[in-house]
Amino acid sequence: MNGAESLIRTLVGGGVEVCFMNPGTSEIHFVDALDRGHGMRGVPVLFEGVASGAADGYARMTGKPACALFHLGPGLSNALANLHNACRARVPLVNIVGDHATYHRKYDAPLTADIEALAGQYSKWLRSSPSSAQVGRDCALAIAAACATPTGIATLILPSDTAWGDDGGVVAVPEVAKAPMPSDAAVKQARAMLANGKRTALLIGETLTHGEGLAVAGKVAASTGARLFAPFNIAHVERGAGLPQVDRVAYVVEQALAQLKDFEQFILVGAAVPVAFFAWQGKPSVLLPEGAEVLALATPSDDCLGALEALDMSKPAVLVPASRVEKPQGPITIEGLAAAVASTLPERAIVVDESITSGRGMMAATKGGPRHDWLVNTGGSIGIGMPLAIGAAVACPDRPVLCLEADGSGMYTLQALWTAAREGLAITVVIFANRAYQILKGELAAVSQPGPKALDMLEIGRPDLDWVKLAQGMGVAARRVTSLEDFTRALEDGYASGGPNLVEVPL
Repeated sequence: MNGAESLIRTLVGGGVEVCFMNPGTSEIHFVDALDRGHGMRGVPVLFEGVASGAADGYARMTGKPACALFHLGPGLSNALANLHNACRARVPLVNIVGDHATYHRKYDAPLTADIEALAGQYSKWLRSSPSSAQVGRDCALAIAAACATPTGIATLILPSDTAWGDDGGVVAVPEVAKAPMPSDAAVKQARAMLANGKRTALLIGETLTHGEGLAVAGKVAASTGARLFAPFNIAHVERGAGLPQVDRVAYVVEQALAQLKDFEQFILVGAAVPVAFFAWQGKPSVLLPEGAEVLALATPSDDCLGALEALDMSKPAVLVPASRVEKPQGPITIEGLAAAVASTLPERAIVVDESITSGRGMMAATKGGPRHDWLVNTGGSIGIGMPLAIGAAVACPDRPVLCLEADGSGMYTLQALWTAAREGLAITVVIFANRAYQILKGELAAVSQPGPKALDMLEIGRPDLDWVKLAQGMGVAARRVTSLEDFTRALEDGYASGGPNLVEVPL
């Protein structure tokens, strides 16, 4: 078999069954090998930033690596913004980057680039295969590296001659080492802190905000009186009635300081000390109250679930009671939009939230609704919403996906709509069309009295974007709503359609 076929067969054998791709000439043998029936699903995209964001969403919902395929250095460069987000989410991801043939590199052809330098800052593992005989081995090592705690991005660079060479072989993925438990001293100190009667916040990382991790965290909180928090940029939170409540640390510095001010001690389990997204003159960078005691019980490299299980779990978790918001009526308001989402959210929905300023009330409104999963932008690089929804929908085809998207962020990767239509994915995209980078307008107003030239740089009207036409042009059904009743019906119709659709909400 050739190197490309050994790559696919090793990926599939290692549990990597989906590849989001925008291939070029150097990857053409990989595309050709898809037809030989080895179980790899190729999902085409029109822009590499969609591929990297979709692979992130797939990994968040399955817990296993997706694969993303990029064309040389420029193709990888197009993907870097959402690879930044995937890196911050610590998702398992195997990147395949094609390169010029080994003997062709010396000629400095137009697409030549330093791929290692581009990939290095986001890759926990990085290698360029020297020959087709070693592609299978290197692929197996990449999968193992992506899955090892803490999970992350492994990048395999394949010169094109390693794909067509005929001495490839399938290699089994080596066993991944078990993550170590934190020290006995750290566990003993955490137990003592939880028993000393002081107000305690338990700040948990991405492996503990869903599934078994969330269940255990809920028992620890109920047994010790601690309160559960997650970073603002948490990758994946399972929420709704019947689950323990986890509060996200607020984005706005003043809100975060108020949220955390009464806690005397903080125990970190797979999470870092919360800090402000940016430095602001006269505002603190660290969001914890001055003088609070901080214990890093477990880092992301440790067995975070085991660390929690070593604490007091004598009481059942306190679960969020069921509550449904009434369907709103009247003109569109931010509060009404949150109520519409909460009143219609289906059971087991996956919510992808990149709504920025328009969606800050969404999590509060949906707290007691049906069980659902909430995914957010982990790295702050905008344009992840619709790609993340693509990956989540591919990962969970039997579940409805709701993508809450700001219009400015949406324009970064609107090509994702074409993939949604092509694959027939059950995604309802809501575009909050305020025709501005509203978050930046607010931050500008916080530091100055902006003039018309400054404000104009943050407007995205003149001409106004027509999201209905943009979506329809890529094969996605779309409508514009003018009232809360219209919006509620549009959401219900979108879920019922079982396919991709878009709702534009002018603000």
